[in-house]
Amino acid sequence: MSDPTSSWAAADAQRSSGEAAPTPRSEKVYLEGPGGIRVPARKVMLSGRSEPLYLYDTSGPCTEDVRRGLPALRDGWIQARGDVEWIEPGYRGPELERIPGPMRRRRVLRGTRTITQRWYARQGIITPEMEFVALRESVDPEMVRDEVARGRAIIPANPNHPESEPMIIGRKFLVKVNANIGNSVVSSSIHEEVEKLQWAVRWGADTVMDLSTGADIHATREWILRNSPVPVGTVPIYEALEKAGGKPEELTFEQFMETLLQQAQQGVDYMTIHAGLRLQHIPLTTGRVTGIVSRGGSILAKWCLAHHKENFLYTHFREICEELCRYDVAVSLGDGLRPGCLADANDEAQFAELETLGQLARIAAEYDVQVMIEGPG
Repeated sequence: MSDPTSSWAAADAQRSSGEAAPTPRSEKVYLEGPGGIRVPARKVMLSGRSEPLYLYDTSGPCTEDVRRGLPALRDGWIQARGDVEWIEPGYRGPELERIPGPMRRRRVLRGTRTITQRWYARQGIITPEMEFVALRESVDPEMVRDEVARGRAIIPANPNHPESEPMIIGRKFLVKVNANIGNSVVSSSIHEEVEKLQWAVRWGADTVMDLSTGADIHATREWILRNSPVPVGTVPIYEALEKAGGKPEELTFEQFMETLLQQAQQGVDYMTIHAGLRLQHIPLTTGRVTGIVSRGGSILAKWCLAHHKENFLYTHFREICEELCRYDVAVSLGDGLRPGCLADANDEAQFAELETLGQLARIAAEYDVQVMIEGPG
């Protein structure tokens, strides 16, 4: 099993020279905004041009000691709103005791009510996160607020991930790129996962998903979150499956919710949840060339067929939203029935799930949960 207090963590915790080295012909600068907001940007000098070009920058503070984690940029904003309370974490695994003290979170924040950016936007309130995003995207803060309020954009910003620099995903904003990282039973090094994170954000990843399925999943995610300047996403059903011994038919909704809450309390900003795949959709895939190619979709399809019951993520979706809205975890509605080849594209199974995802998006809106849909956006 990997050990977070390996020689790497104890003696060589600074970012590698390659990760921390400056990018040629550019420098990191900060754009000043209201209330002391400082938005990172990259100032690039172009050949044959006297004026610099300013680019979006996702690299975060590049010289921080990974044993301490990044500065809690949003902590003051979160506390000033007065809508959160301290609670004891729901997970206390022994591996967390091996995480360096300065980086370890002993208590977590939970909303005393709905605390999502969408809720604030619908009240007509422009939050510091919205101000930050507006300056970053060179748009008016009111436009940011309006798009979030209408559900056409999301700002993934769990209060338990105060290290993140606010960013927005939506059709009126810059295109965003996600990077998938995560350990497996084949390779399970926390060092490697933190290094992947650092390289991903250095070269422009706007979000990172931790898809770990190997050893020390919780500790690995803790290191990633405490050192990530960008939102971090997960697929909770993957970790829930590990708790069920890797057997989809033995999964329970209770295991899933335990996993979801543990991840939300750590600071996960968005979660992919395959709630749109229903029992009645599965027979529609029998004529496909490649069948069900989504891992989350295949896990839940196997559970549905084993029990001949409706997908528990669909039947309990309101309960899921009741928890997500208290941690401002955005939901990415997973496309468990996406086609795996051109021959299967636009078939009845795909569109049946898409219709269900639209219904679930409307339910999420009732709870002011920020939502995006895999595939369509």
